[in-house]
Amino acid sequence: MDRYEQLANTFVGLADTLVADYDVVEFAQRLVDNLTALLPVSSAGIMLGDANGRLHVFASSSEHTRLLELLQVEANAGPCLESYVTRNPVLVPDIPTESQRWPAFAERAAEYGFAAVFALPLRLRDERIGAVNLFRTEPGALSEGDLAVGQGLADVAAVGILHQRILTRAEIINQQLQSALNSRTIIEQAKGVLAERGSIGMDESFVLLRSHARRTNQRLADLARTVVGGADTTTILNPGAAPQL
Repeated sequence: MDRYEQLANTFVGLADTLVADYDVVEFAQRLVDNLTALLPVSSAGIMLGDANGRLHVFASSSEHTRLLELLQVEANAGPCLESYVTRNPVLVPDIPTESQRWPAFAERAAEYGFAAVFALPLRLRDERIGAVNLFRTEPGALSEGDLAVGQGLADVAAVGILHQRILTRAEIINQQLQSALNSRTIIEQAKGVLAERGSIGMDESFVLLRSHARRTNQRLADLARTVVGGADTTTILNPGAAPQL
């Protein structure tokens, strides 16, 4: 299989994982494996930013890569941090030449046998979500073609991760909607209970239920559940009356 066929299969394979219930962690790990298989690099990693803009290690092809990524987060300095902040690639074909720029990172990279690093942003339009780290054990630049492949896979990662976030947001919204619908149902049931016990209309029972919730600083749905569950409703139907024992 030539490289172009391998690359095509990689993109198809990644696209196939983007189903409704896909595992974003597995997706990221597969991407890391593909990066090391397709490019002349020895290790790769992905870091993601949270809502506060702080980076976190998300996927790594080796423990040394993970530790180097953690070091950048702790030191708040390194090529991956810079790529994330600037939204631009940070290409370092010879790490020792940047020892003054990122001393802790350069020292630890040397300990782990890494001589070059290439950080590529994870971004989609104006939204930045993280960065990809590519490490080599030998110094030297990546070709324009290799960088294009790396950025292309990083872009796929950005789409996939943002897709998962959108699905998560949609799921949360659906859960909130379902919760609201469930609350409305239990409130209607409570209105019926009060109407029957007080021989009053549904509108009046709702006014009484709502007023009691306000007086007692309760959520309307929570109060409704207690009513439906069989709680004493004396003080709801007759404000100011003592509850029955």
